[in-house]
Amino acid sequence: MKQVFRVPAIFCIFILLAGCATTQQDTITQYSFIDAILAGAYDGQEKCSKILEHGDMGIGTFDGLDGEMVVLDRQIYQVKYDGSVVTPGPEETTPFACVTEFLPDKAVNIVPGTDLKGLMHVTDLAAPNQNIFLALKATGTFSMMLTRSVPEQTKPYPPLVEVTKNQSQFHMKNVKGTVVGFRTPPYAKGIGVPGYHLHFLSDDKQQGGHILDLTFEKGAVEIDLCNRFVLINPKDESGLKDMDFSKDRTHELEQAEKKRQ
Repeated sequence: MKQVFRVPAIFCIFILLAGCATTQQDTITQYSFIDAILAGAYDGQEKCSKILEHGDMGIGTFDGLDGEMVVLDRQIYQVKYDGSVVTPGPEETTPFACVTEFLPDKAVNIVPGTDLKGLMHVTDLAAPNQNIFLALKATGTFSMMLTRSVPEQTKPYPPLVEVTKNQSQFHMKNVKGTVVGFRTPPYAKGIGVPGYHLHFLSDDKQQGGHILDLTFEKGAVEIDLCNRFVLINPKDESGLKDMDFSKDRTHELEQAEKKRQ
């Protein structure tokens, strides 16, 4: 005769809740990889609503490379080529996004006059191990903020280094807002941007973009050290199958990420 084991109801609830949890602490979740974007893989692969399951803060772009993505407080913002900021619908898609559930381990005040390199230096001093991933959020008032966005692309997609030749740049003065982004270890070259990749959103949600330079009037930076990195590649392999990822795209990345007009 078979024995019947009855599982307590409270244990069933625990299993259900555990199964629904999609985000682990100190985890960065990234959709696609930077070399794919450099090569022109701009087709949206995942819904915006889906990436929010993995984090409340992050960066990325949109289908067709239509502007810069800022994820802040579990809300996605789209900085368009004309400088406007909109909130995309949940059905909008992304070819590249990087998010985390931001839980800072450290916080450091920023000295007035600190520029972009200074922000990186302050962060490196607080988290000197370059071989771990970290997420950062810097808030404050900026006497100067220089950002960019790029126009939506149509097929056949050009490589990113060509797209950024037509980027829009936005010069802001005395603006309050938040810097969000990540520091990626050198060994993850091709997967992420080695070093820092940072985006900005103003407090009034009217300005933002990919950061090219900045100067603090006052502020602070929070740092979240992350020991888990999850890479989610496109399910549809047809978008990547004809691309050659054996090429070293370091020079292209340098031009595309830091190019100023």
